[in-house]
Amino acid sequence: MTDSNLILRRMKVVDIPQVYALDVTSFSLPWPERSYRYEVEENEHSRPWVMEDTSATPARIVGMIVVWLILDEAHVATLAVHPDYRRRGIGQRLLANALLEAQKEGAKLSYLEVRKTNSGAQALYERFGFLVDGVRPRYYVDNGEDAILMSLRPLDPQALTALLNAGETIP
Repeated sequence: MTDSNLILRRMKVVDIPQVYALDVTSFSLPWPERSYRYEVEENEHSRPWVMEDTSATPARIVGMIVVWLILDEAHVATLAVHPDYRRRGIGQRLLANALLEAQKEGAKLSYLEVRKTNSGAQALYERFGFLVDGVRPRYYVDNGEDAILMSLRPLDPQALTALLNAGETIP
């Protein structure tokens, strides 16, 4: 697989079974499959994206992100990369692209929640300049884990473009 085989594009209804399977593989509290259908077909605030590996037969969804654009805020609702494709810059490219596109639509800041124990995701967000704003105690219902609240202010298109392009060459 080369970078040229990875296509970043908007999520489509046909992607939902693979996106849901990726969610189940990645999280202990996956979204219901119908939630992704809602994000693609009905939620006017939703900006869902996927990374597709076109070298696989059939093509395979290897990463996804859902961002909600509400007024001038981009809320990162979910982000996942298939375990076989992690540490290749895919999460960084997905996040940079989604935030850059949201910024083009008027978003000035971004925020998210991340599990307290998810150090890998926190490191990704810190690379973007997200800062810790607080904690939501016992946020995750599966185990009562705290959520760390993080925000990025402002959304800088030059920095996001650099992160998008750098994601192509992360070892």
